[in-house]
Amino acid sequence: MNREIIACGMLACALTGCGGGETASVLDAHATAQLRAVLSREPRLPDGFTVRPDQAWRVPFGQADRNCRAMLEPAGGQAPGRELTAQAAVTYRGDGLGEQAGVGLARYAGDAAEDRLDDLAEALESCRMVRGPDGTDLRPQELEIEGTWDEAVAARLQGRLNGYPYTMDVVLSRVDDTLVSVVHTGMDAVDTGRTRDVVEAVISMATA
Repeated sequence: MNREIIACGMLACALTGCGGGETASVLDAHATAQLRAVLSREPRLPDGFTVRPDQAWRVPFGQADRNCRAMLEPAGGQAPGRELTAQAAVTYRGDGLGEQAGVGLARYAGDAAEDRLDDLAEALESCRMVRGPDGTDLRPQELEIEGTWDEAVAARLQGRLNGYPYTMDVVLSRVDDTLVSVVHTGMDAVDTGRTRDVVEAVISMATA
């Protein structure tokens, strides 16, 4: 048996979960390209946001427990992998000080998007604080936000990042088989209405 066949067999096991009890994710190249195309359309974002997207958003701190990271990573293109079929992520920059909107779309097989949102809701509820030796101290609190999604959970992390005032709204929502993840950040204040408008704009892009 040659090396190519062995390598292909190992890759197939990795993708399909050989010997495991869970359904592994197999990313669909065409579906992934579709989600990337969705995020490259000109969005109807609130005034002050650029319409040209940047690369995927990155969690701005190095130290955080697994629950806090789990609820933030989908907006950066690292959505939960089980039964994931496609994902894409970008960042839009606003005109406020330190203002960014990190956006992630993740599509799932069957009803798995609902299950993954439940998992993320548990992570969000279990995230107690983000604290680091660099002057980072962010505390989550409940964020009440309503929109046109099927279901959603949200939180606001507020405090200091690297010693500077910082606020981050996190909204994890589901529309059909797609998880829509948005983080809206800024130095000091972040407007909840503006956060909702960003989420609504992304959902309208994803469902157009």
